[in-house]
Parts: sequence; C-alpha cells; structure tokens
Amino acid sequence: MSQETVAAKRYARALFEVAAQQQKGLEVEEELRAVVTALDSDPDIRKFIATPNIPQSVKMDVLSKTLKGRVSEPVINTMELLLNRGRAELLGEVLNSYVKIQGESQGMADATVYSTYLLNEQEKQQVASEFGQLSHKKIRVNNVVDESLLGGLKVVIGDKLYDGSLAGKLERLEKSFRV
Repeated sequence: MSQETVAAKRYARALFEVAAQQQKGLEVEEELRAVVTALDSDPDIRKFIATPNIPQSVKMDVLSKTLKGRVSEPVINTMELLLNRGRAELLGEVLNSYVKIQGESQGMADATVYSTYLLNEQEKQQVASEFGQLSHKKIRVNNVVDESLLGGLKVVIGDKLYDGSLAGKLERLEKSFRV
C-alpha cells in the first residue's frame, strides 16, 4: 500500500469521526463527492491548486469563499489541511476511503455491476437484494455498461468478483473440459 493511500485513509478516518460526531456522515460524503467532481471537471481549478507560485493561503482563501455555505466546515477544514500540507492531489483517494469507512459504519457496501446495457431501477434493486443477502450488507449499486460482455453480469464488491457473465461461464466450462 502506497504512502499516499495510507495518508488518504488517515484523512478520511479523521473526517469521518468529525462527521459522525455531528451525525452528518452521509451529508459530508455527498459534499466531498461534489467537491471532488467539481475539481476533476475543471482543469483551470486543478491548475490553480497545483501551481506552486501561488501561496497556499491565497488558494485556501479562494476555495473557502467558493465553498462557504455550500459545504460544511469539516469538508472545508479537510480541504485546508490538504492544501496546507501540499497534498491536495489526495482528495480523490480521501473520498474513496471515506466512502468505504462510511459504508462500513452503516453496514453498507458498494457494488460495481458491469452489464451489457444500463440497468433500470428494478434490476438494480434486484441485484442489490441478492448480493445484499450474500454479503450480509446493504448494497449500493453503481452500474457500468461494458459492451465487451456477451451477456450476464459481473459484480465487484470490495475485492471480490462475482462473474456471472456469459464469457466467464464459457471460460469456466472450457477449463472444466481441460481437467
């Protein structure tokens, strides 16, 4: 595990503890996700934050004025801490770690479901229900269209892959013939 990942987990854990004390765990997750999305979608903002000539205090002043009233103090404080320590690039990893920590505290897990087409809400609920029973957690489904699949689904929950795709089944069948 890289030092950046370890550091991101520490920041995420600290942010989660503050959010949990204020009973705003999910709200902070949504705010953090919005900040990361905004930063990722605007190359000018990324460039502004990454420019070493601009003092950290100026960067934080601009971000504070922009975020004030839109996100909570814990998120602003985390941003300030990351900027002051020259670790703003960790924000995406902090979000990923925070989501995992928040999910674990709520008995939730995120599932990435790969399918040949976009699943409708009923299909997502069915997948969430079936894999929820399997993992004993409440499942949040993130659907990804993968046209390389011949059919079926591939589901990734944490570090586990459940391959119910047609290609996966054919591969397992082929291996069984070789044995």
